[in-house]
Amino acid sequence: MLYIEVCLLALMKNYLLAFCLIAWTLNSQAQNFEDDWEGFFSYNSVKAISEGNEKVYVAGENSVFIFDLFTQEVQTLSTINGLSGEIITEIYYSEVFGVLLIGYENGLIDVVKDGEEDVLAVVDILEKLSIPPDRKRINHFEEYNGNIYISTQFGISVYDLDRLEFGDTYFIGVGGSQINITQTTVLDSYIYASSTDEGVKRALVEDDDLIDFESWTSIFTGNVRGIETLGGEIYIARNNLTISRFVPGTGFVFAGNTDGGVLDFESTQDILTVTTASSLRAYGPGFIQITSVSNLPEFDFELQSGLAFGQNSYLGTSEDGLLIVPFNSSSATQILPDGPLSNKAFTIDASPGQLWVGFGAVDVNFNPFPLSRIGISHLLVDEGWNNIPYEELPSRATDLVEVSINPNNPAEVYFSSYIGGILEINDGQPTVLYNETNSNLELPEGSSEIGIRAYGSDYDRDGNLWFVQSRTDEGLIRKSGGSFGKIDFSDIIAGSGIQALTELAISREGYIFFGTTDNGMVGFNPTNGALNRLDEGTGNGNLSNRNVRSLAFDNQNRLWIGSLSGLRVLFTVGSFFEQGAVVEAQPIIILDDGVPQELLFEQSITDIEVDGANNKWIATATSGVFYFSSNGQETLLHFTEDNSPLPTNNVQDVTIDSDSGRVYFATENGLVAYEGTSTAPRDNLENVYAYPNPVRPGFEGNVTIDGLTARANVKITDIEGNLVFETTSEGGSVLWDTTAFGRYKVASGVYMVLITADDALETKITKIMVVR
Repeated sequence: MLYIEVCLLALMKNYLLAFCLIAWTLNSQAQNFEDDWEGFFSYNSVKAISEGNEKVYVAGENSVFIFDLFTQEVQTLSTINGLSGEIITEIYYSEVFGVLLIGYENGLIDVVKDGEEDVLAVVDILEKLSIPPDRKRINHFEEYNGNIYISTQFGISVYDLDRLEFGDTYFIGVGGSQINITQTTVLDSYIYASSTDEGVKRALVEDDDLIDFESWTSIFTGNVRGIETLGGEIYIARNNLTISRFVPGTGFVFAGNTDGGVLDFESTQDILTVTTASSLRAYGPGFIQITSVSNLPEFDFELQSGLAFGQNSYLGTSEDGLLIVPFNSSSATQILPDGPLSNKAFTIDASPGQLWVGFGAVDVNFNPFPLSRIGISHLLVDEGWNNIPYEELPSRATDLVEVSINPNNPAEVYFSSYIGGILEINDGQPTVLYNETNSNLELPEGSSEIGIRAYGSDYDRDGNLWFVQSRTDEGLIRKSGGSFGKIDFSDIIAGSGIQALTELAISREGYIFFGTTDNGMVGFNPTNGALNRLDEGTGNGNLSNRNVRSLAFDNQNRLWIGSLSGLRVLFTVGSFFEQGAVVEAQPIIILDDGVPQELLFEQSITDIEVDGANNKWIATATSGVFYFSSNGQETLLHFTEDNSPLPTNNVQDVTIDSDSGRVYFATENGLVAYEGTSTAPRDNLENVYAYPNPVRPGFEGNVTIDGLTARANVKITDIEGNLVFETTSEGGSVLWDTTAFGRYKVASGVYMVLITADDALETKITKIMVVR
């Protein structure tokens, strides 16, 4: 890490300004996570395009794909490969240095070098304290003479492509102030900079004193979207829907009109591309139009970026990915890597081999507006994504905030709409939206504009779907067949008609529990109609907060309760409905350096999931995801955006494929999956296997023995029968660290795995080869 502090005194015309510029290079190598993770990012929205080395480099919202013009192959780059997962604003490829630069909204720059696996994260601008957080956006990259001139919202920074380090930063506004530089370009001996604040300025590019704002001369005033070079001339895109050309000695003169505000203004291979929301136009030297695209019969597109070169126009759309259109043609080829409809995943649910994703959202106050109209995405692991756009859903199926797969029939899926009711999916296709028009579901009295605000849902042991509806006294609902039975709980919650109901979970006895935003957690016994409630505070139920956001029963029938500010566990639900019983949820107390601490104290918990080993995955709104042992006393893993491919620490939902152990994480910036090892117990021992097998030299991980029944006894011996490991399975798998009871690594050889089912009626033997 190199720190160079340069303090300068600049003599102004009327006063002395003292200021300090700090130029340094802060780089870190981002880890590649391809061995243990998989990313499922959406590439529908194309933010920026670059070209070079016979490839097209395409920036999605927070990931990149590269289209090889020769092989027609597509390669993707995401947080799995080491990208940051932040919002991308610009992309540029340098053919000279074989370097791809990715600029972000927050000022971060990722550097990807040809042939190298690791991504270099450059955080100089991101971490520069003298620049306000809202002025760090990367607007444009311009390469000249081995340097990249980076246009930002505060000025211009120079980056050396050979040494991969920063040089000077230029603050060129009046008095050396920070101004929004939209683009730069170099022509002859001058560097030109466009700005939304102070028009166009230029300076001698080889001037050693460019750091002095007085070295820059203003040649145009006004709001300028971009500046580029074409055919030895300078052109600018203005905010008055015109393009102007610079005439030395005269200034900027009108060159042409645009059909809307310019969103992208790029010059490459002596072609200037002007992109608006509705069209792309390409011009050759002299501003002679070469081609234009404003209508494509197969696509109702909206553009965000564009680039023309060779004989094709490359259109970056908001929903259709990259469209390639030959010059003077109306036929487009779509390039769109397989992925979900959007990166704003809010709710997910998995069953063996499949995943369903909904993109609705509510804020912390459970306000669904503005409503999301994105649709649904369905992943079949062996086949890929099937996306159902909003237009193909029944009317009013907006803001889909919860999804539940029928455990007895994985082809039947229900989505909760937090405005429209309950959406049924059968065999991968939407069939009906249950609402006030076709069922006995009712709109809240006197509040029809609120809609049917369905949320948390779960299946009971008899195959009935239970869900909650907010803003009504009869808000606990059971769907049995085609009818809906409603339970009134207003006797236990005052003002139930105005609050939001959140998650729902069902115990093995069939007790129903659901959370609220204002009144803690409510329990219902369907057998006798008994109701009870836990609130915050000792003596009232001891919840950490009455705003309950997540509920999950573990394999021991203990109810884990996540709130807006902490975690509680209800260890016994059997006595919850007994008359006069005092029931309190309990915190998990852990020792932190010998000091007792409450687990996840004050953390906003968004979801809790239990895996096959009875361990707990707990998602938070600010700290990523925790993986705890079955009793919560040991933190097995903690994933954040800094140490994993999570694109943000705000994780909305978690779900687990019980057969494979894969754990999916839905975030507001994308969907990723961790290849977990804990699976659900099997019905028999027919499909037991161990992996990796053989264990090769240098392997430092665990061997997974999968396909087990619940509470199976697992013994591992050497070839002579000496016992080196023994355990009882919690779920469908166990881990062996290839040691003899943790004391030392076992030697090379063949090891026998002896498995006995809990009832001792079934046994299985398999082998593991260890090579040191």
